[in-house]
Amino acid sequence: MSLAPRAVLVHRTTEYEELVAHHGTHGQAAFFLSSRGRDIEEVAERHRRTRRALAEVTSAVPLTWRQARVERGDLDRFLFAPEDVVVVVGQDGLVANVAKYLDGQPVIGIDTDPGRNPGVLVRHRPTDAAVLLGSAGATGVDELTMVEAVADDTQRLVALNEIYLGTAGHQTARYRLGLEDDGGVVEAQASSGVLVGTGTGATGWLRSLWQERGARQTLPSPTEDRLLWFVREAWPSPATGTSLVAGELTASAALTLTVESDRLIAFGDGIETDALELTWGQTVRVGACARRLRLVG
Repeated sequence: MSLAPRAVLVHRTTEYEELVAHHGTHGQAAFFLSSRGRDIEEVAERHRRTRRALAEVTSAVPLTWRQARVERGDLDRFLFAPEDVVVVVGQDGLVANVAKYLDGQPVIGIDTDPGRNPGVLVRHRPTDAAVLLGSAGATGVDELTMVEAVADDTQRLVALNEIYLGTAGHQTARYRLGLEDDGGVVEAQASSGVLVGTGTGATGWLRSLWQERGARQTLPSPTEDRLLWFVREAWPSPATGTSLVAGELTASAALTLTVESDRLIAFGDGIETDALELTWGQTVRVGACARRLRLVG
């Protein structure tokens, strides 16, 4: 007999909870904020909206289903199952946080703070949860492209928005950069890092680089099998070049980077604490991931 679906509610600790945990009491947190010209009521109201949304989504789960809750900080220790329906209750970034731990499970994004969140990935209101869960996310699913980095020692990193390769402090990184399908052309570079992003990431960090460069390439859509990449602040010298500083990758193409520094890292979606550690001489390949994030539209 197959298992009943499990609704996995993904959430994060609110700013209010973090403040109270740090300062000990509501009053101490309120005093801290007031000393800096802020009112704790604004933070507390967002906390209450989040808790109401969680309660509403929880009550919408069908009675025959199983349930689980996981906080953002525990995602790397949570085991998702094939029959799970993942409900992200929070901000757009929380969908990106959970994406790399999934393998085909449908994701429903619930916006807890409409008007404050862009709502690119958390597209629904808490009142929509019952209908969405009733269909188990089987209809209206967008297959969002993801990006992956695979090192020559089998380390692997997957991200929904973008992958950054460089130094942990965003200082000068030294490496050799090449495109697999570009006739073996490789260039030694010194820069503040390389960014490879998806169409979903085109609403964030990738877009800012694209605008700054006035790039000729059009930004990809979230479901398009195309990535854009940019080298940040490449430095010309007798030993380093600046001819390979931007481009696009089709589904079958990849960017390769060979480390020529003591230590470089690769991290995804802004989470530096979950990074690949790369040392001198290692090579990492970055391209589109075969997995997709199945986001309920």
